[in-house]
Amino acid sequence: MNSAFQNRCIVLCSLVVIVLSVLSARLVQIQLVNRQHYAENSRKAYHRTEKLPAIRGMIVDRREEPMAKSVPVSTLFVDKNHLMDPKLASFGLAYEEASRETGWNELSEAKKVRRINGLRGDLLIRESADSIVQRHLDYSVGIIARPLGMRRDELRDKILTSKGKWVPIAKDLPDDIAENLRKEIEGRRIQGFEFENSIKRWYSAPNLATHLVGFTGEVEKKDEEGKPHTQVLGLFGIESTMESFLAGRDGSREHYRDARGLVVPGNAGSLTPPRAGLNVKLTIDMGIQSIVEEELDAGLTEFQSQRGAVVLMDPKTGEVLAMASRPHFDLNQKQDIAENGYNYAIQAIYEPGSTIKIVATSGALNEGLVTPQTSINCHNGFYQGNGYVVKDDHPAGSLTFEGVLQKSNNNGTFSIGRQLGAKRFYEYLQSYGFGRKTGILLSGESSGTARNTGNEVDFSRACYGYASNVTPLQLACAYSVIAGDGNLRKPHIVRSLIANDGTVVEDYPPEVVHQVLKPKTASEMRSALEKVVTGGTATRAAVPGFLVAGKTGTVQKHNPKGGYFTDRMITSFAGMMPAQDPAFVCIVVIDDPRIPGLKHQGGLIAAPIFSKIGKRVASHLNLQPTETTSSPIAVTQ
Repeated sequence: MNSAFQNRCIVLCSLVVIVLSVLSARLVQIQLVNRQHYAENSRKAYHRTEKLPAIRGMIVDRREEPMAKSVPVSTLFVDKNHLMDPKLASFGLAYEEASRETGWNELSEAKKVRRINGLRGDLLIRESADSIVQRHLDYSVGIIARPLGMRRDELRDKILTSKGKWVPIAKDLPDDIAENLRKEIEGRRIQGFEFENSIKRWYSAPNLATHLVGFTGEVEKKDEEGKPHTQVLGLFGIESTMESFLAGRDGSREHYRDARGLVVPGNAGSLTPPRAGLNVKLTIDMGIQSIVEEELDAGLTEFQSQRGAVVLMDPKTGEVLAMASRPHFDLNQKQDIAENGYNYAIQAIYEPGSTIKIVATSGALNEGLVTPQTSINCHNGFYQGNGYVVKDDHPAGSLTFEGVLQKSNNNGTFSIGRQLGAKRFYEYLQSYGFGRKTGILLSGESSGTARNTGNEVDFSRACYGYASNVTPLQLACAYSVIAGDGNLRKPHIVRSLIANDGTVVEDYPPEVVHQVLKPKTASEMRSALEKVVTGGTATRAAVPGFLVAGKTGTVQKHNPKGGYFTDRMITSFAGMMPAQDPAFVCIVVIDDPRIPGLKHQGGLIAAPIFSKIGKRVASHLNLQPTETTSSPIAVTQ
């Protein structure tokens, strides 16, 4: 044999062996070494998981009136990978041609499919890929734009100019519109458009209890394929604190595409149903909430103030029946949240003024140091201490214990406080719950301050309303001690968790923190505070047909630069009715009233707002009058 030929054969065979060896090695790598990698890529190409969002639980009031509920909506996405694939786009164009043929509607579904497949093959042969993609895009835009309320050129530009391959083009589509559009897209074999189901939160009374109910927001997350999806989370109020119960658990449904890219039904195990969230039942009464907010708004307008709060509680259970803060915002619009999201009722801390006089007086009464008729030396409105002075605008030589509260006498209150002593005074101040958070199920609560500094000046000021800071909610809890049986109760905002079938999953019973006063002391304090309204500083808090007990508060606003403003006040009234067996406690705080020609005092500003609220709430609760209606009582300033 010719040696040259033999050599050429050997070289050729060697090359063939080398090539086959390389191919074999690559095959081994694909089949064994990188099997998982390629299998995963293949799965992603033909597999898609559709999220089935869980219905978020409702928030309802004590009468189960919805305050917040979820509405199913959809987002329409464009998948540019499929939209720009001529093999997929040809299905839509084939349907368009076939549907215009005579007798199309009389064909069976199987014959329609065969006809579409036949035309699709012709399209792929006779037209270029770019032509098919562009025609399909025009066809799709013509079908989809109008239901979305968009112009064709607007939708086309949005698709072509958008970044990324998976882009939302329409959000929060109502369920009926989305379903009709989904049928059009699927029925007309349009490719590259997919829906993602989601839930939109809707608030039935978006301007009521805004800080209490709170709101949700959307957080964007990416799935395993890198596609962005939104998740709804509670961000504020009850929506936030009860997130784990309201949210539920999302489900999913798997979709598979065949070799031609068409969706085929998933297998029997491809569906994971969503689990709905639990409904949260609050202690709030929306009827009372509406009354409180209307009267607070009217009072702020009348007295030219921008900030304030009202807290209304059941003293026997600690249930919050209404809570309103100003300024506020619209829960559905969510505008100006940064400026108005501050919850005055639980976050604002201020020096309480004369409303805090219940601490020294009730403490001394509870310790047996005084009786309601004990004569108290009021020092004729001037007491000289060690480096400090206590004054009063309405000097008195002596008053009874009840008279000190009735006339809101600073010197008399400090005299009672000195009998109690600084150590026990601060113990009672803290026992009432001042200086620490109440533990209400709302985020952002302030604790205030109630520290015993060991300074006698601070002690004197603390007795009549300075040198300590409180929140309106803390004050409501403290007055509920007197309105009830002497026990401090944790403010109660959530009543129960309820499943969709009405089953009560969990109850939140009222909770007693500890005893502050003896029941007898609480009763005697109610009688003393009743006289504040019948002939003291709070006559404008009176409610026809009922005896009201309460206390006014007026305090100069602290100047952040040091000292106090001389012309800026915080006015308040803390009241309860009926006086001897209170159905509710109500705290009204008006911050910085600016109306000219009127003394900025709690008895002239906050007290009349309480009166209007009390009258309407008594009617709402169907309270029976305890007194014969008489002519209005003269105002004592």
